[in-house]
Amino acid sequence: MSQARFIFTKHPNSFSVFVENLEQLSVAEIQNIETFVNTRQGFFDFESYTFSIPKRLEFDEFVTLLGHVEIDAKCEEKTLEIQSYKKIEFGQYKGMFYSELPDSYLIWLKSSYRGVDRDSIDSELKKRNL
Repeated sequence: MSQARFIFTKHPNSFSVFVENLEQLSVAEIQNIETFVNTRQGFFDFESYTFSIPKRLEFDEFVTLLGHVEIDAKCEEKTLEIQSYKKIEFGQYKGMFYSELPDSYLIWLKSSYRGVDRDSIDSELKKRNL
């Protein structure tokens, strides 16, 4: 039996996983993955080797979950750059893209803001190594 290789991508209200080596997995391994997806009201697209589950989940939570359901997989995270194009909807920089904000304001948001756009702020901070 080979080990599944998953590439995890977080989306705003869901996550998707590309099964890089689906063709090399046994029927039992594929059925185990499919059961995992169906149990969580997800969808497995066998044409694209990708499954999607409508739940907010971080990468480390996903890896932990796989351990609990005994799916042996090597996992890596793929980061989407889409959040860079999101506009800020509050404060003095309202209407600007997060990618256009001054470093000082992003650093202030890092320690002071806990709202719904937190993922966009964290993504921009990571992108700038702040």
